[in-house]
Amino acid sequence: MRVLGVDPGLTRCGLGVVDGGGAGQRATLVEVGVARTPADEDVAIRLRDISLEIESWLDRHRPDAVAVERVFAQANVRTVMGTAQVGAVAIVLAARRGLPVALYTPSEVKAAVTGSGRADKSQVTFMITKLLDLAAPPRPADAADALALALCHVWRGPALARVRAAAAGAGAARAARLATPPAGGPT
Repeated sequence: MRVLGVDPGLTRCGLGVVDGGGAGQRATLVEVGVARTPADEDVAIRLRDISLEIESWLDRHRPDAVAVERVFAQANVRTVMGTAQVGAVAIVLAARRGLPVALYTPSEVKAAVTGSGRADKSQVTFMITKLLDLAAPPRPADAADALALALCHVWRGPALARVRAAAAGAGAARAARLATPPAGGPT
């Protein structure tokens, strides 16, 4: 499975692609980088430029899925808004291509790659470097975070897909039972 991880940000949007076979199997780095936009540029132009960069990565790497960091509440509303906007751009671009999109909270990603949902950025970067057998840590931290998102999905995505399929099957079976009148009852 090839996964594009997107650590959304308006100034720095981390992008990382990994190949992996699932939980317990070694993953490999395909590419890592950061899309940057100037803080003094108009938001519309910044979002356009980031969308063009993400599209380029989608064209170049043809991932099987896209993993995006789920926006969480924080004190700085402007930062949250920019992060949410870039995350939405990545989601729409993936959806246009029919790619599954998974959203992960920072603590889910940290737990997947370090074993602790409370790990700090340096611990995440250290583990990404070791897990992908990199010669040097990916810089800046946004790049390492994008790889962590991709790894999280490589390892957790197949299990999530099975859970969603089972839930959908159970929901369909329940709907069918509710739509079928009881035997001997009014029709």
